[in-house]
Amino acid sequence: MNGREKKQENDLFFVCSVIEYIGRKTKNKRGDIVNKLGVQEISRLMNLADVLHSEALESTACDLITKYGIVNGDFDNLSVSRYSVPTHFDIAKVYKRLIIDIATMQNVSLIDALIAVYGSWITDKIDNYNSSMYFENPQYIYASYSTGMPI
Repeated sequence: MNGREKKQENDLFFVCSVIEYIGRKTKNKRGDIVNKLGVQEISRLMNLADVLHSEALESTACDLITKYGIVNGDFDNLSVSRYSVPTHFDIAKVYKRLIIDIATMQNVSLIDALIAVYGSWITDKIDNYNSSMYFENPQYIYASYSTGMPI
């Protein structure tokens, strides 16, 4: 893996962390957050991730919530969890790995893969902390995504 690929992975992890943080803070599905931000903002976040890393994640998230008028929803996957809740960084890592796998296997950009993942059925499975999807191995998650259902 070259330095550019590692930087892109780190940038993607940052963007996924911001999406997860905003989703938790506003109680919205992560796909809804991605739709609110849009491709242009997600691209901007990817391009500025190395700079934004130096700021508090909470500050970046709050700025985006205000800028895009993201209002509180009713998707509270944290309070309904019967088990230990993974951190927003833990979940961001799951999404990052899946997005990288999709971008690599389907030869699409990371941003296209991100949009596809967060717009798909698998977010409901990953974000259900009463299921096992979020802690399955990356190959299983990718195979499930590719077939359109858990395998």
